[in-house]
Amino acid sequence: MKRKILLAVDDSVYSKYAIVYAAKMASVTSRLNYTLFHVLPTISQYLLDEAKTDFKAKAELKKIMKNNQEKAMQFLTNYKDQLVQMGIKEEQIDIIAQPKMLGMARDVLEHAQKGLYDAICVGRRGLTRIQATFSGSVTKKLLQHSQFVPVWVVDGEVESKKVMAAIDGSESSLRAVDHLCFMLMENPEISITIFHVAAKMGDYCEIDFNETTGDLEKLIIEGDKQCVQSFYIHALKKFKDAGINEDRIVIKEVQPRMNVGKAIITELKKGEYGTVVIGRRGISRSFFMGKVSEYVIDKIDNCALWLVS
Repeated sequence: MKRKILLAVDDSVYSKYAIVYAAKMASVTSRLNYTLFHVLPTISQYLLDEAKTDFKAKAELKKIMKNNQEKAMQFLTNYKDQLVQMGIKEEQIDIIAQPKMLGMARDVLEHAQKGLYDAICVGRRGLTRIQATFSGSVTKKLLQHSQFVPVWVVDGEVESKKVMAAIDGSESSLRAVDHLCFMLMENPEISITIFHVAAKMGDYCEIDFNETTGDLEKLIIEGDKQCVQSFYIHALKKFKDAGINEDRIVIKEVQPRMNVGKAIITELKKGEYGTVVIGRRGISRSFFMGKVSEYVIDKIDNCALWLVS
């Protein structure tokens, strides 16, 4: 089964990092296909209105549109050549440059959903200096609003092929593992670490509690253990079904000496991982996206984050 990646790009160095990362993923993911997708710059509404009645304005509008299209096709073609040089077959790469219609992020999401892409890959920052950065605008909107398509955010030059799945035992974490299994299916050589920060007061687990007495913190910790143990059973089955042997999976748990996001970043640096996979929402629904994901996105360095809804 082929897998489709939508590379949302511009002519910035951040998009170049995303392209290199996506190309390197071909060595661990079979049958990858890429679409280089660019949303053309906004044209002044004044010029658009003037072009309806003024011949000179209409001619100027056509000139600007042609210039934008040519510039886009030039760097998109260069990106395609770069992918080919990195071993991607030409027939696995498509190029699309389209005018902005709904908004930059919404256009990317619309195309990704209609095209049934398996992931959207973007640089952590992008666009031009006179516009908002990807991290502050477009990528943030993609992360917030992509309800169906996982978003891969690439920061800098990613060298390591080591993968970490940061989990909390939630359904969202299990979907993240499912996406990871699908993308890395039939790769018996890949090594994956399942990383979990043990529960503390303020963290929750999707589990029915029958006990109403006793120490609350101990109850939460015990509930977390039961929840995560059940999670491991389901996760390991998914890896097995994907052709990834259990001996390639490392389970690592740490005690909550720091906040979860900081613990993930510490492990990423210590273990020299190149990719971290996280579910959009954790046990308390807003936990991962509200606290952990934003922290990790802000702190990753030469690393890629996959956010899965």
